[in-house]
Amino acid sequence: MKKIMSWLLIAVLLVFPVLSACSNKSGAANFPSKPIELIVPFAAGGGTDTIGRALAEAMKASLGQEVVVANKTGGSGSVGMNEGLHAQPDGYTLTMVTREVASLPMMGLAPFKTDDFTYIGNVNTDHIVLVVSAKSKYRTFEDLMAALKANPGKLNFAASAVPNYYAIPFAQAAKADFVTVPFQGAAPAIVEILGGRADFGLYGPGEVKTHIDSGNLRPLAIMSDQRLEGLKDVPTMKEKGVDVIAMTYRGLAVPKKTPDEIVKKLEAAVAKAVKDPKFIDFMNQSFAEIDYKNAADFKAYIDNDTKALVPIVEAAKKQQKP
Repeated sequence: MKKIMSWLLIAVLLVFPVLSACSNKSGAANFPSKPIELIVPFAAGGGTDTIGRALAEAMKASLGQEVVVANKTGGSGSVGMNEGLHAQPDGYTLTMVTREVASLPMMGLAPFKTDDFTYIGNVNTDHIVLVVSAKSKYRTFEDLMAALKANPGKLNFAASAVPNYYAIPFAQAAKADFVTVPFQGAAPAIVEILGGRADFGLYGPGEVKTHIDSGNLRPLAIMSDQRLEGLKDVPTMKEKGVDVIAMTYRGLAVPKKTPDEIVKKLEAAVAKAVKDPKFIDFMNQSFAEIDYKNAADFKAYIDNDTKALVPIVEAAKKQQKP
């Protein structure tokens, strides 16, 4: 009897991995079979949030399941990204990652490493717009620069994240000194500018377009090598003698152990979503550039950006020292 039981146990142990593998393959084959959560690590109403919601709607059409946005704020994006990283690696939790996925680990401000994620694809790259309130006395970029030079360390900059990788290169190139006031996303930061409690801000075009269109914000300059479509009257900082470019990117990532079959399905869904006419129309209306990169290209892009961030991060670390 003992001999028979031993053989049965061996048989079960041999068969179990096969059954498990079959189950995993079946799960990947049926993916997705329920709604998917998309974690946006910044506040509702900001550029990352609005693009995330438009992308979720477009992916819903290609995946045949609801893609539900959940805002998980804190730590300049690290809280939401960390939660997404530690979700079940089954494809049912996606994370919207921004440039902070590279910069925060370099600063030691995130409980993860950039390479801890599997990257699905990039959907957007935005160059940064400098804005003030429409009620501000600073009517031109030159006006603001003169005030910064005349009042070092006095003007308030409303930051959508800290460290702020738009403000640091701007301060370096413009030789300007100002107070950085931190917020969890562009939406609450812009409220401070509209309320007259902050003097200026640096944000993505999609984050400020509505306020520019409504006449509540005044764009003074763009941190790009060329003027933006839809903001043709707004000069680049380079035109004004400040040689600086700054941008952010937005894409999707999943936990490292997510099965390859599911990663490929999600990658295909993103590739299809960025071609959705409604998504294209939303991005055009938001002055947000569609910049699709597949999984491999997005990973390479982040690797290259990590190298480019080194001098900026070094400056940020110096700022944080007492």
